[in-house]
Amino acid sequence: MRRRRRSLAPGRGTAALGAAATAAFGAVVLGEVRRVWRRGTAPALAETDHPLLAAEEAVAETARVARAGYREVSTRENSVFNLLTSFATTFILVRSVAYALRERRTVGPFRNLRIGRRHIHHYVPGIVIAFVAGTAALLSRDERLEPVLAVPFGIGMGLTLDESALLLDLEDVYWRREGLLSVQITLTAIALLGALALGLRFLRRGEELVLEPRLPSP
Repeated sequence: MRRRRRSLAPGRGTAALGAAATAAFGAVVLGEVRRVWRRGTAPALAETDHPLLAAEEAVAETARVARAGYREVSTRENSVFNLLTSFATTFILVRSVAYALRERRTVGPFRNLRIGRRHIHHYVPGIVIAFVAGTAALLSRDERLEPVLAVPFGIGMGLTLDESALLLDLEDVYWRREGLLSVQITLTAIALLGALALGLRFLRRGEELVLEPRLPSP
């Protein structure tokens, strides 16, 4: 038991990477709110007696910036953003549920699926979902469907790549160090950083549409 617990420890590298990714995400969100607060209509902290109301207005305006930017980018950029976001979200959710299932038989609607003595891993439905979404995207001639189909394709990727170590080693290494290093660190970081990079493009374009340019003070 001691050996098993020691092999599951993510290590300082994993913790440092997770902390860095979280800090980067938080810095982007806070930086954008601060930027919109400075350029938008929300009053500055030094000019208001209600800082919470001013902060709420700045956050709401930031959300409008993000929505406007999302609508204005190309279909391909929307598709890539939806793909990376759904992939990262699914990956994190699946890891969390799988960890919870180690201690209990069910977690909400989720449970381990067995057919006879065979355990059905979640990469199986992941492959099916990704194949169906990818095939539909290829057969469809409507470009407006591409951002929609990117979501199930990203979900399928998240389900499949979360267990990529099993496919590479042809054995169940999900809870060994190999699984943590090959899946939890690399794929989460790539998906998160990719989504952040595209998200910044939405925000910058949204700013041009939502925020009125302010003249420099004399």
